[in-house]
Amino acid sequence: MSTFYQERFDFSKPETIETEFERLVQEPIDSVEKLESWILDQAQIFDAINEGLRGHYIDFQSHSDSQVAKEKVERDQEKIEPLLKRYQALLDQKFIDTPYKDELDQDTYGRFMKMKENALDLFREENIDLEVEEDRLTNQYFEITGSLTVDWYGEEKTLSLMSSYLQDSNRDVRKQAFTSINDVRLKHKDSLQSIMDELIALRQKKTTNAGLNTFTDYMFKEYERFDYTPEDCKQLAESIREHVVPLKNELMEKEKERLQVDTLKPWDLSASPAGQSPLKPFHTTEELIEKSSSIFTKLDASFASLLTDMQKKGTLDLDTRKGKAPGGFCDFLPLSQSSFIFMNADTSHDDMITLLHEMGHCIHNHRSEDIKLPSYREAPMESAELASMTMELLTMDYWDHFYDDEEDLLRAKREQLEGIIHFLPGGIVIDQLQHWMYEHPNHTAVERNAKFKELKQNFGTERVDWSEHEETLENSWLKVLHIFEVPFYYVEYVIAQLGAVQMYKQYKENPKQALENYKNALSLGNTKSLPEVYQTAGIRFDFSAETIQDLMTFIKQELDALETSQS
Repeated sequence: MSTFYQERFDFSKPETIETEFERLVQEPIDSVEKLESWILDQAQIFDAINEGLRGHYIDFQSHSDSQVAKEKVERDQEKIEPLLKRYQALLDQKFIDTPYKDELDQDTYGRFMKMKENALDLFREENIDLEVEEDRLTNQYFEITGSLTVDWYGEEKTLSLMSSYLQDSNRDVRKQAFTSINDVRLKHKDSLQSIMDELIALRQKKTTNAGLNTFTDYMFKEYERFDYTPEDCKQLAESIREHVVPLKNELMEKEKERLQVDTLKPWDLSASPAGQSPLKPFHTTEELIEKSSSIFTKLDASFASLLTDMQKKGTLDLDTRKGKAPGGFCDFLPLSQSSFIFMNADTSHDDMITLLHEMGHCIHNHRSEDIKLPSYREAPMESAELASMTMELLTMDYWDHFYDDEEDLLRAKREQLEGIIHFLPGGIVIDQLQHWMYEHPNHTAVERNAKFKELKQNFGTERVDWSEHEETLENSWLKVLHIFEVPFYYVEYVIAQLGAVQMYKQYKENPKQALENYKNALSLGNTKSLPEVYQTAGIRFDFSAETIQDLMTFIKQELDALETSQS
C-alpha cells in the first residue's frame, strides 16, 4: 500500500526469515569478538523485520477499513511475530549460555545482559498463541472504533472532527455534539466490553503460565520497569489526589465563572466562553507543518530540518478521515532511519499540541538512531514521553507563530498549563483502573464500570454534574485505546509529565542549558537507567509528594503570571 518503508524480507514467506534465524542459532561463537559480531548481526536482522512490521501496522492504522492492510497485519501477528518470539528466546538463551559474555565490557553490555535475563525469565512458549489471539482482539477494537461516525446535520463526520464542536461557545451545540458522539460510542459498548473481558482472561492465562501472581507483575517485567514498583504507582496516585486534585477543583470553579454557569456539565469541560471561538491555530495541515517548522527553526534548526525531511519522505499522515483509526502516535523505521507521525488533525489547538508532542518523539528517535542495538535504541516510555511532553512546553515561547492575537496566545498558554493539572488526575485514574482490573481478574463489566466511576469521583469528577449521563461516564474509559492495545501504558505519561514540568522550570531559568540537557538525555536511548537519563536532563526521576507539591506551586505561579498579563 505504501512506499515510506522498506521490506527486505518477503513476509508472505516466513521460511525466509526462519532461515536467517536458524543461521544465527547454529553459528559457533568461539571468542568475545565473535560474540559481539553475532550480536550486531542479530540486531540488523531484527531491524529489517521490525521495519516491515511497523510499516504494515501504520498502513492498517491509516486505512483500518482496508482488507489488504488488515490481512498483512493479521499475517504478521499469526505467522511472523510468533516466529520472532520463539527465535528471540532461543537467541537470548544462546547469549546467556556462552561463557564469552562474561568477557564483554560491563559498562557497554551490563544493562543488555540484565534485559536478556529478564526476557528469558518471562518467556513461555505457550504464551505465544495467546498473544496472537490478544492481537486479534485488539484489531477488533480498532475496526470498531475506527469506523465510528456521526450524522451532523446531514454530513457524516468522524469523532475526531466532532471534537471541535465540544469547544463551541454555544452550550446547546456542545450538548448536542456530546450526546451525538457518546450515543454512537454507547451503541458499541457491549462489544467493546466483551473484547475487554476476553483480553483479561487471556492475560491472566499468560500470567499463570509465567508463574507470576498478577498481570501487573507480568507487565512490569515486560516493560522492564526496573526503577519503580506497582506500590510506587499507588503512592503516586495518593500524592496526586492530595496535591493536584485541590488545584484541579479550583480551576473548575473558575471555569464555572468563565462560562457563567451554575453547574458544570460534561459538555462544558472543553468549552469556549460566550463571545469566544475555539482556538484555531491553523486552517490546513500544510499550515500546521509550516508554522511548526518555523517554531522549531527558532528553538533548534536541526528540529526543523527533521520535520521537513519527514514531509519530503511522506511519513506524515496528519488528516482525519473515515476508515482511519483514532488517536495519534509516532513510530520509528530503523532501516529508513525515519520517524512516522500518525494523527487525526482538525485545526484545533489540541492538534497543534499533538504534532509538537509527536515531534518530541521524532527528535528522540533521531538523537538515538545511531545506537546499534535495538534494545538500547528503543527508550522506555518514561523517557520517550518525557521527550514529547517536554517539547510541548519548550515551544510555548514561540506559539506566536500560530497566534497573532495576544489574547489568544495567552489563552493557549493558560489552557496548556491548566491541561497539565487536569491531566495528572485523569492519567492516574486510567493507571489505577488497570491495577484494579488485573488484581481482580474475575470482575464483571458492571463492576469494572463502577470502579472507574469511583476513581473518577475520587480524582475530581464530583465538580461535574453527570446526572442523566451516568452510562456515558461509566463507559468513557472504553475510548482509551491503551487499555486494549498496550496494557499499563499510561502511568508513563503521568511520570513524564512531572518530568516535563521540571524541564520547563529549568528552561525558564536557563533556556540554552535546558535545551542542551534535553538533547543529551535523548541521545542516551535505553543505555542508562531512568534516574540516570533524568539526571542527564538536569532533573530528578522523582514523583514524591514533595516534588509534586513543588511543581504544582510552580504551575500555579505561571498561571497567575498569565492572568496578570491578560488583565
